[in-house]
Formats: sequence, C-alpha cells, structure tokens
Amino acid sequence: MSHVKAGGSSKNIHNNPGQRLGVKRFGGQKVSAGEVLVRQTGSTKQAGDGTYMSRNFTIHAARDGVVGFKAVKTRRFTGKTTRRTQVIVE
Repeated sequence: MSHVKAGGSSKNIHNNPGQRLGVKRFGGQKVSAGEVLVRQTGSTKQAGDGTYMSRNFTIHAARDGVVGFKAVKTRRFTGKTTRRTQVIVE
C-alpha cells in the first residue's frame, strides 16, 4: 500500500503574459533614430540599411527616415538559399 497520495496533474498554471512581439512600424511610416521597428525571437527578419539589431534580436532604426521592407535571398549554413525579409530605413 502506498503511504503518499497520488499526485494529480494541475491544469490552470499557464498564465504568463504574452511577449508583445511583431512589427511595430510598417512600410512607409516615418521613424526617428532609435525607434523599435520589429520585436522578434530569433532572427526571423534581417536588419538592413539604416537599421541595427540589438542583443535580443530587436531591430531599431539607426537614423531618421522612412521604413521599408524587401525580400532577399540568404544562404543557410547547409548551403541552401532561403527568402528572408530585410528591414531598411531610407
């Protein structure tokens, strides 16, 4: 006979808030230097001309201008090329 009660599974413990990821400034919008353009986990979008990527993969505007997006082909580690979105500020 067991001397400890059976441990059941708890169901309602997943209540952490969302991370508020995504594109913050869209194509054609005017931005100033330092503004957050994209919040992302991992490098799903690339930082192009006039932008830079911080430690947590957030893309910021490096200068004042207008936001734009373009599709570029990048080479993976295996040699395969894939299409990626590049964020630019003109």
